[in-house]
Order: sequence, then C-alpha cells, then structure tokens
Amino acid sequence: MSGIFGVVSQNDCLEDLFYGTDYHSHLGTQFGGLAVWADELVRKIHDIRGSQFKTKFYEDYKKMKGNRGIGVISARDEQPIYINSKFGPFAIVTNGFIDNAQDLTEELYKEGQSFSEVTDGEVNLTELVAKLIIRGKTLLAGIEDMFSRIKGSCSLLLLNKEGIYAVRDRYGYTPLVTGQRGRDWAVTTETTAFSNLGFKIKKYIQPGEIIFLDESGLKSKRKGSNINQICAFLWIYTGFPASSYEGITVEVVRERSGRFLAKDDNIKIDIVSGIPDSGTTHAIGYAMESGVSFRRPLVKYTPGFDRSYTPPSQETRDRIAKMKLIPIPEIIRGKSIVCCDDSIVRGTQLKNYTIQKLKECGAKGIHLRIACPPLIFPCKFNYSTRSIQELAARRAIKAIEGKDIKGVRAYLDESSPEYKKMVAWITRDLGATTLKYQRLNDMVSAIGLPKEKICLYCWTGRQP
Repeated sequence: MSGIFGVVSQNDCLEDLFYGTDYHSHLGTQFGGLAVWADELVRKIHDIRGSQFKTKFYEDYKKMKGNRGIGVISARDEQPIYINSKFGPFAIVTNGFIDNAQDLTEELYKEGQSFSEVTDGEVNLTELVAKLIIRGKTLLAGIEDMFSRIKGSCSLLLLNKEGIYAVRDRYGYTPLVTGQRGRDWAVTTETTAFSNLGFKIKKYIQPGEIIFLDESGLKSKRKGSNINQICAFLWIYTGFPASSYEGITVEVVRERSGRFLAKDDNIKIDIVSGIPDSGTTHAIGYAMESGVSFRRPLVKYTPGFDRSYTPPSQETRDRIAKMKLIPIPEIIRGKSIVCCDDSIVRGTQLKNYTIQKLKECGAKGIHLRIACPPLIFPCKFNYSTRSIQELAARRAIKAIEGKDIKGVRAYLDESSPEYKKMVAWITRDLGATTLKYQRLNDMVSAIGLPKEKICLYCWTGRQP
C-alpha cells in the first residue's frame, strides 16, 4: 500500500506538503515523491529504502515553492509521474494495484504508446494509469475510462495548472479524505496527517467520486457510488492508530478486536503482550477484557527500522524482523504469555524471531492470538500478499492434503474439522503453545461497518 497527500494553500504549501506526506511513511518503504505547481510544475523523487522521507526531502522542501502540491510514499513504483499531454502538463500519484496491468500494457503498445518507467520488464503502474487517462477526450472522461478498464484498485491525486483532482477507487478499497483549515484544503490517505497541521476532516470521499481542489475551495466533479469495499486490513494492520476511515478510528477498532479475542478464551496466563507496533492495541483490548496485566516482553527499536511487512524482498523482511524486536528477559522468564498480533501472513517472522526469542528467554507458554482469520487468498487490490504459496494457511492446507488444492471452502468454516486441522498444523509449525484466530464475524463487528461494505477477499475469496 502507498500513501498520498495533497494540499492547496492561499500561501506557500511546502511545509504542509512535506509533513503531510511524511505522515504516510508507515505505508511504503521504496520511494518518496513531491510535485509542486508555482509558475511551472516541479517534481522531486528519492529512493527512501534504508532512509527516512524527511532526511531525503528536507533540502528539497526548503528550496521548492508553490501553493499547490501532491506527495507520495510509495510501496513499489517511483512517483509522482510527470506527463506533458494534450491536457497540458500534470503530475500524478496513485495508491492501489492493477491486476490486469500486463494486458493493458500490451494493448497500449499496440496502439503505439511507449513507457519511460520500466523496471525488470514491468511498467510503472502510475505511468500506466496516466497513459490510460490521456486517451480520453477530456481529463474527466479519461479518468472514467481508466476506471472502466482496470481490474484491481486505484485512488489518485492529479496536479495541473488548474488545481488538484482527487479520485477515490470506484469500489473504495483505499481511503481518501479531504480536510479544511480556514481557506486551505488538503486531501489524504491517512487522516493522521491532518491533526498536527491544523486541518479538520471535511469529507470522506465516496467510492468512485472525483473531487477538485483549488484556491476557491472544494468542488464535486463526479458523484460517488453506494458500493463500498474498503479494505478491512486498514483497521487490523496497515493503518496508523490515530487515523480514521469512514469515520471509524483504527485505535478503537483494535481495542474492540482484542476484547473479542479475550472472550471465552479460557487459558491460564500471567501477562498479555502485543507484537509491536500494530499488535500492541489488540493486546491492550485483550487485557481490558480479561483483566490480566498488559506487559511489554518485546519492545521495538523504532529509530532505524521500517515495518517488516512492507519491504518487497523476504530477505529484507526477515532481517528487519530479526533486528527490530528486543526481548526483556526479566518480564519473560517463567511466564505464560498471550501474544496478540494483527495477522499471520507467511509466519516466518513469528516462528524464527518472535517465538524463538521468547523461548530463549524462558517463557513458560506462548499463546498466539491473531486479530484476523487465516489469510487464504492473496490480495488483488493492493501490494501485500502476492502469491498463494507464501501464505502460512496455504502451506498448512498443502501439508494436510498432500498437494495444492483449489477447493478450500471447508478450511474457511471455523467450525469444520478441516479448519481445526489447519490451525493445529500452523500452531506446531510456529512452535506456539496455543493459537487462536479472530472469527470473521467478530472482526467485522470490531470494525463496525456492515459486512457488505468491507473487502474481505483475503479471508473469503469473494469479490464484489
């Protein structure tokens, strides 16, 4: 997942743009980018792997000028993309994933289009979106046409001489929110970016809605739809605790999630803990419901490490997982511990680093409590899980069945023998004492939206 931010100010916008974009650093680790419009369009992109956005862009932000700008923290591609088109020059940033990118790329090649941003034979998806848009008779028609042709998701900000177009994915998989501060306007993936900059939430942009921002304010260019399939994982893991989506705050959802995990959980434990950072609030909720003390047997060294979920290579993810968590033996030794975490994706980090560290420090029992059901289907709508083979639940099913199988419906039923076998296999593989996943309906209840308004594809395999 990437994070995007835009601002239109009555005066210079660079400080707001710099800090507003930086507040999305938890969503990507590959590239950062800023684009500003003054007398002309100015763009800066830096590789932020192994460094912080603020460090790379501090000098740029001090030198750039303009009252309109967009920024991005990208999980994969270099952004913003600059296009000089029949609509005039514009810069564009995106958040999402295009599942049929290869087919669309081949189609545009046949039409005579070319791509300047190609890595390992794959085109930059933001450039692909831009090339699809400029095929339209008008800018708005081009955006509509792009939506109709992609499979997957795409929210975007487009900056030109007129202002900023803010466009939310037509099914609402990714969020986009506008904020106001006097006569200044901003738009963001994460509402976390608003608070310290003085912006107040004005509008949660609807799925498929197109909003235009300029110095005169906010205008609706296309109404949204009632179809909403916002990603449930935003509340469970990827979102920042202080952010809210559809008016529902992440921290509150995680507390409720932990409470659900604790209900009817009849095990004898000494302390409750969370795997930092996202597992922490799930654990606080568990402790609130169970009455058992919350402690921190594992602490995260925050200054130097990104999320281990977002880096693209397994080697990098493993290295971060190993180095970032530091155990406190005095709290661990002789204790039976509930460890709450947001999810089990691949399971390698839990097995090789978290559980191993707790065992080495003398934990008496390690009881994993996971805030979502087993992940069984790779995400089609954003950069997270990309293949079936990397999922711990799928490895368990293959081990149980003796082969890869297509019909996994029995393993989705929390009351079925197949589900219980799958969980038992994962428990043994990880080396945990016990393992309990959140029930799907409890996760939905913790979020607080109707089930049909949430994307649950990773757990159900069902698309809207």
